[in-house]
Amino acid sequence: MIRALATFVFVALASLPARAIEIQQITSPGGIKAWLVEDHSIPFTALSLMFKGGASLDAPEKRGAISMMTALLEEGSGEMNSVQYAEAVEGLGAITRFDAGDDALTVNARALTENRDQAADLLRQALTEPRFDPDAVERIRAQIQSVIRSEATDPNAIANKELARQAWGDHPYATSVNGTAESIAAITRDDLLDAKNRILARDRVVVAAAGDIDAAELGKLIDRILGGLPEAGSVPLPEPAKLQLTGGVTVIDWDSPQTVVSFAQPGLPMSDPDYFAAFVADHILGGGGFSSRLMDQIREKRGLTYGVATGLSNGVYGETWMGGMASANQKVAEAIGLIRQEWDRFGEAPVSEKELNDAKTYLTGEYPLRFNGNGQIASILAGMQLIGLPADYVNTRNSKIEAVTAEDVQRVAKRLLHSDQIRFVLVGRPEGIEATN
Repeated sequence: MIRALATFVFVALASLPARAIEIQQITSPGGIKAWLVEDHSIPFTALSLMFKGGASLDAPEKRGAISMMTALLEEGSGEMNSVQYAEAVEGLGAITRFDAGDDALTVNARALTENRDQAADLLRQALTEPRFDPDAVERIRAQIQSVIRSEATDPNAIANKELARQAWGDHPYATSVNGTAESIAAITRDDLLDAKNRILARDRVVVAAAGDIDAAELGKLIDRILGGLPEAGSVPLPEPAKLQLTGGVTVIDWDSPQTVVSFAQPGLPMSDPDYFAAFVADHILGGGGFSSRLMDQIREKRGLTYGVATGLSNGVYGETWMGGMASANQKVAEAIGLIRQEWDRFGEAPVSEKELNDAKTYLTGEYPLRFNGNGQIASILAGMQLIGLPADYVNTRNSKIEAVTAEDVQRVAKRLLHSDQIRFVLVGRPEGIEATN
């Protein structure tokens, strides 16, 4: 997919209210940096580890190996098989989750204060001594193959994969982190060990914690968990992706009464001076649900779709401005025409004061509701580090949104929103619209 997961993580990051939390930046005795939010009101700690590079560090011809390896980290380690490891974690009342995305391998863990050290030992064991037992390997392989088969019959997945392929060329972003049926079938235990060595290293981890732990305790805990990992990964981090999208229409024949549409054009990084103006612009254009212009024109006024949405999609190595919808085969051409029309109209005149104020009110007021627990806070702080945001971002973000003017929105629209740059991928049997190069 075109960075969808990353997008929503980063959008959430963009909304923490000023002075909501106090972030301590610490360094463990072993030299590992971490961010901490202390909260001693409940006796548990949430920890988030993100290993840079994620599934984008897969070896050539071994796509899916890192995702498969990640799934196997909780399937037995040290002297414990998969059942014994699961029982040990459950017996402590702890929670550990492993996930591989394009930008990071993520570990989220939670444990009660009274058995935090025992939970840390189990996590350390999973990261440093995974077993990769044959029965576990085959079970996970079968699960991934099932996902791959399911995606092959899902028009949304088909559209997103084709759009990613066209967008990112030979960069790992262009293909699924799950690999293909052929690549997954060929992965061996040696490939899994190689995948582990590519990413699980101290030089590419970012750490965040929230909860019942102080700086000194966190430093010791980090070294306890990560001290057994190698200092550096066995391969360099990925290069930035070069966006290769061209404007036009791709049609993939699919026997269905409706056509699924995914579309994208060039975006901009969060470091760009116009990012927050674009963030507000996107909310007004298509990211604001029923209040957005696209939803009003395509659904409310004409009933051409149940929903249409856009979003700024920002990965660590590349970014797009993307969107999607579904429409009846005989109506999809009209709906796409309206997207193009609204895209170009956006830069012709400043947005209204009502649109601007409503967008800013929503963007500064709604998202803090998502920061209602130590687990979420730890994940967000780790994500901030992953994409290079400073710790004081939580205190400056809302003021940057408030500073956006109608003229700023119009300027960024003129700069970026050009309908001839949008690549539409249609999966279905659309009427009245032809594929183009």
